[in-house]
Amino acid sequence: MGLRVETTDANAVRAGYRDYLFQCAPPYYDDPIVVVRGQGMTVVDAEGREYLDFFSGILTTAIGHCHPEVVAAIQEQVATLGHTSTLYLTENQVELARRLAEIAPGRLKKTFFTNSGTEAVETAIILACAFTGRSEIIALRHSYSGRSVMATNLTAHSGWRPLATLVPGIKHVVSPYPYRCQFKSPCDASCVDKFAQDFEEAILTMTNGKPAAFMAETIQGVGGYVVPPPGYFQRIVEIIHKFGGLFICDEVQAGFGRTGDKWFGIEHWDVEPDIMVMAKAIASGSPVGATMTRPEIAATWPSKTISTFGGNPVAMAAGIVTNEVMVRENTPRRSAERGKQLRAGLETLKARHEWIGDVRGMGLMQALELVDDPRAKTPSPKKARLLMEATKEERLLIGVGGLHGQVIRMGPSMLCSEDEVADALGRLERACKRVEEKA
Repeated sequence: MGLRVETTDANAVRAGYRDYLFQCAPPYYDDPIVVVRGQGMTVVDAEGREYLDFFSGILTTAIGHCHPEVVAAIQEQVATLGHTSTLYLTENQVELARRLAEIAPGRLKKTFFTNSGTEAVETAIILACAFTGRSEIIALRHSYSGRSVMATNLTAHSGWRPLATLVPGIKHVVSPYPYRCQFKSPCDASCVDKFAQDFEEAILTMTNGKPAAFMAETIQGVGGYVVPPPGYFQRIVEIIHKFGGLFICDEVQAGFGRTGDKWFGIEHWDVEPDIMVMAKAIASGSPVGATMTRPEIAATWPSKTISTFGGNPVAMAAGIVTNEVMVRENTPRRSAERGKQLRAGLETLKARHEWIGDVRGMGLMQALELVDDPRAKTPSPKKARLLMEATKEERLLIGVGGLHGQVIRMGPSMLCSEDEVADALGRLERACKRVEEKA
């Protein structure tokens, strides 16, 4: 009989966090929430309070908490075969890879499974260097790539870089950040020429002229849901290919219909990646990362490799059923429909509150950038903290991001209903009023 631990004392859990866990991974809120249960769009804390989850564990429980079909698949699989390494074949691993190939853009067909987005990024970088015979990588400022040595050096957020640069050959170019565009306000398609000029100049001056790859999130997540102007990816990918490098597309947050109408964010710009990385929503919270590429690129991996837990049968079972639900429910269409509703509500909030400087995003990946002075666009991490606490009081879970912690991020389950979106917008409006009362 297995051990079951009931967690009911929230204060004991908070004390245990301070005593036994690293403090470099701080939870949200002055008085952190201790979550004990989740179902659909609702989570329950140790005191029995219910919250409407509009952040989905950083866009991970993308078809809701504890989806019954996913739960059943995990239970059945863990009672049948709980683990093998990649030294053995399982039907589940092949089946999920086949399903990914069916929805992936372009000629992407081959998949390597790992445990996280960080590992997927590491795999992609090694693969790009092996295929090109080169070693320099270009990334964007305001980007986030994970927590390994390589990934933290690819990350261009000072708050997420624990040490001085340890990995040579990584160069960061100007990010296409329309709200804070350094070339033109308002930023538009004409700015793409300037971004392209900076990109090419970086290759000619800060590399040996032979980059292995350019890696970018289609919509920057931690950066604050930054969406590039039209034409950006087409132009930049054209340049990296001209110099013989590959394009690595990061869909860890934007993938699986999240951006609306398309399965992957990059498809909105009609660009085919050479390598694509995924995680988060792929398996409803089970630890799965995936790196996809074309067969000829996959064939150039230079040595043996293994992922002990990559392709784990239980995680693969969760991924297969998650994919089944996403395809059946048409998450790209649902995200587009509910995303329009959410965006309209956020634009209304912006019109009422001048400290909401920008509303941006695609589909069910929407953000508010908060400012102290709307004309100067002064970042306001203070208002973001106040709004986070106010939404907690309204029992609404949202996220925060941006270089200064000034951006509010939302990414609910892609199966959310019209009523749930309306409910969230109502709670958010009440939270905004709380912020103004405390200002």
